[in-house]
Amino acid sequence: MARRQHVRPTQLEEPVARKPTPPGTPQPTSVGHIVDLVRGAVPPLHPAGLPFVLAPLGVAVLGRKRKWVRRGALTSAAACAAFFRHPHRVPPNRVGVVVAPADGEVALVDSAVPPSELDMGTEPLPRVSIFLSVLDVHVQRSPVGGEVRKVVHRPGQFLSADLADASEVNERNSMLLHTSEGHDVAVVQIAGLLARRIVCDAKVGDTLPIGDTYGLIRFGSRVDTYFPVGTTLLAERGQRTIGAETVIAQLP
Repeated sequence: MARRQHVRPTQLEEPVARKPTPPGTPQPTSVGHIVDLVRGAVPPLHPAGLPFVLAPLGVAVLGRKRKWVRRGALTSAAACAAFFRHPHRVPPNRVGVVVAPADGEVALVDSAVPPSELDMGTEPLPRVSIFLSVLDVHVQRSPVGGEVRKVVHRPGQFLSADLADASEVNERNSMLLHTSEGHDVAVVQIAGLLARRIVCDAKVGDTLPIGDTYGLIRFGSRVDTYFPVGTTLLAERGQRTIGAETVIAQLP
């Protein structure tokens, strides 16, 4: 029988030191680790969407003996859960940046007169408009950190949110933020063709951190952001944005 040779490992074959595991970290096979993986992959549900998910689930339970009722109700519940998803986001911490207030596609990068109800004057200001389809995350996030100076809801029409006139005639909710550096930034939630409900949880006097969730528009919408003169716009028309993370402008 041939003798087994013992080969000394070379330097490249030496075991590589592993990063120490913090105390309390669950083992890869533990239930806690699996739960963490699911939480990381499946975003939580915004509270406003709870009734829209529970209602079809109740129908599915009541109609569980009828396959078509059960399947239709479960499909509806899954679709609503996807629409009202509220994923965790990590905003940048650079001074003077403005992040996208919503997920979607940049529809306009221009200058326009801000909503009159905010009393920001009649001169055009730099603006970035983001269109949200029904497939996008529909929560809105604060584009900058600052104090809420005004919140004004104005009734209106329900034209398609991707039309230029939508910012003028559609139902909207306007909010004015004042940053610690003294800049005024306005963010406007605009209802769309299918949107019939604008939710804004922010109130005058609140202080919102950058990227903080403050509202929601149900079923298709648009969000406009107005900046002070001298702002450098970094967004491009047709660009996809990630709310609270994509930097769309640099304040002066």
